[in-house]
Amino acid sequence: MNRTKATHPHAVTDLCEEGGRLYADALRTGRIARTDAESAPCLIEFALLHPDPDDVKWLRPVPPAVALAQRLNPIETEITERRRLSIELADAFGPFMALSAQSTASTHSITVLEGNDRINAALDLATAQCRTEMLTVQPSGHRPERSLIQGLERDRPLVERGVSIRTLYQHTARYSAEKQAYVDRFSNGKVEYRTIDELVERLIICDETVAFIPTRDDQKVALELRHPGLVRYLIKVFEFMWSRSVPLSAGAPYETAPDGLTDIQHSIAKLLIEGHVDEAIARRLGMNVRTCRAHIAKLATSLGSGSRAQLGFLIAQSGILDQEH
Repeated sequence: MNRTKATHPHAVTDLCEEGGRLYADALRTGRIARTDAESAPCLIEFALLHPDPDDVKWLRPVPPAVALAQRLNPIETEITERRRLSIELADAFGPFMALSAQSTASTHSITVLEGNDRINAALDLATAQCRTEMLTVQPSGHRPERSLIQGLERDRPLVERGVSIRTLYQHTARYSAEKQAYVDRFSNGKVEYRTIDELVERLIICDETVAFIPTRDDQKVALELRHPGLVRYLIKVFEFMWSRSVPLSAGAPYETAPDGLTDIQHSIAKLLIEGHVDEAIARRLGMNVRTCRAHIAKLATSLGSGSRAQLGFLIAQSGILDQEH
């Protein structure tokens, strides 16, 4: 009878089919012919068969309990040695653990996250652990479709488990079809969107325990903050901006004030007085430079200015920044 030749060598834990069959036969009959065992040399290699002392043509099986013990003993000895070593290591480092507890907590309260993958991984983890409220500040600007999809995937589980979300955009977000489509996905009472004229940087806070802020304009490096004092301070900053913001559903925020200027023009006037260039003003107000310059031109016309230098003087002289808007 032809049998498929067993593949050798192999591990004892992966005994070949031929070896298993012959070993079982040897246990049942008490011995096996040496010639029959030639097709499974693993039985000799693993000491599962030994020569019959009465007849060299035969092999006798080693009892499985004995074979198992022979293999378990060195493993158990190694486990015992590893346990002894782990206890010694714990004893050696134990005196230093209490000393480092305070400094370790301080060190890990601020973590630098470099690269989109690490930033997104940290945000995903914080989002998954968020149970009460998420606060976000999202300065306006074009967000690619992939970024919006990532935001949806991150926010949807929060909404589904009842976490409240408050998000601040700039007023210009009201005219972004992408952001309107994003906002429309979440319309229950636990999610609120507001806008304000000026936002400086992105901010995300989860459950009053962890906050994320960028450290570079390209958003490639961020800080994960877990220091309670820092997180509380950032929450106060958020609440300050939230109290001065307008619900997204409230309509257009660029209403004309009694002095003939819109809210956005008042914001531009303030930034002009502070010495910001057009590009910086546009970035802080979430609009493109062309739109920003169009507002500056309207502001200049309203105040009768003929030059940029004169415009700053007229803004200061007019007293428009002293009024409440």
